[in-house]
Amino acid sequence: MNMQELGQRAKNASRVIGKADSAQKDRCLIAIADALWSERADILAANQEDIAAGRENGLNEGLIDRLTLTESRLMGICDAVRKLVQLADPIGVIEGGTIRPNGLRIEKVRVPMGAVGIIYESRPNVTVDGATLCLKSGNAALLRGGKEAIRSNTALVAVMRNALEQSGLPADCVQLVEDTSRESAAQMMKLNGLLDLLIPRGGAGLIRSVVENATVPVIETGVGNCHVYVEKTADLDMAVRIVDNAKTNRVSVCNAAESLLVDEAIASVALPKIKNALDVHHVILYGCPKTRSILTDIQPASEDDYGREYLDYKMSVKVVSGLDEAIDHINRFGTGHSEVIVTSSLNAARRFQRDVDAAAVYVNASSRFTDGGEFGFGAEIGISTQKLHARGPMGLEALTSYKYQITGDGQIR
Repeated sequence: MNMQELGQRAKNASRVIGKADSAQKDRCLIAIADALWSERADILAANQEDIAAGRENGLNEGLIDRLTLTESRLMGICDAVRKLVQLADPIGVIEGGTIRPNGLRIEKVRVPMGAVGIIYESRPNVTVDGATLCLKSGNAALLRGGKEAIRSNTALVAVMRNALEQSGLPADCVQLVEDTSRESAAQMMKLNGLLDLLIPRGGAGLIRSVVENATVPVIETGVGNCHVYVEKTADLDMAVRIVDNAKTNRVSVCNAAESLLVDEAIASVALPKIKNALDVHHVILYGCPKTRSILTDIQPASEDDYGREYLDYKMSVKVVSGLDEAIDHINRFGTGHSEVIVTSSLNAARRFQRDVDAAAVYVNASSRFTDGGEFGFGAEIGISTQKLHARGPMGLEALTSYKYQITGDGQIR
């Protein structure tokens, strides 16, 4: 099936799912969650084939981790789908209204986007998260995953399409682009009039390609050069826990910390404590000259290191003179994703949250919480690092638009 036909099917299906009521959509989501779990043996077997092929093709362990489905992870995916059922349906919500002096009643009403395309890499959980968020918000989903996960994605989409049909909705509400060539991605980026929105999820190269080449509307997501700044008044035990968690809890995700900043007033004490915790996980550190005068066995950091999203057990480190330099460094090298300060100073916390330009700015908590589930949105479609339409974890509302419904009794202008 060619891309134009897939796009037309998505557009046609979007007109049906867009009219489905909340009860029907929720029944479909429950059916999807139940079916994914009952078919877990086949899904996990397909995933094992992807993992084996990935290792043969030289994927690093960070990418293998992103690709891997386990029974526990699949249970988490199913639980996320069920949590969506508990969330309020945004479609049809009247967000505001007014009655004009001429008697016209104007209401602002939340509506679906329509047909949503998602281009992503080796994370099969995105297949389910993206599809089910689209369904709950009344949209059809056209999914184009990477070649590394094609077997997993094919198995997952087959299960979801069957559940859609059993729920009385078109199977084409969820479609998979089985051609994983660059050409298919390029064609998908230009489905004007068929796709209402395109969301890229993956590494910097993929996102840049979509943003630069797409002619359909795009939401930029995901690249996460996230920093933790340990300010001079920080509780060092807390700082060690936060840095360790932000860096090593799961290195292959966009909300993992990639850069560490430490105030020079406490660097000689803080850096060895933090390094001891990171050494347990064999994290490789790249430091500035001041850092290396304290941690003499680490590698030097380059300008590229400060701006890099490693997605690996690696981290850049810089000793800074204080809050101003930390904020300047983050605003220069950060990607607008998630930034953290560890501090006991209310003034420092407030200035950091005010002046750092990012979608999520934390005081005394790990960047790993930047997640739709953790924010109470259920699953997420991605984490937007731009400022138009949506920013940060994108849940149901980010997949909607609105229209004005105007009612009169014969007014003319």
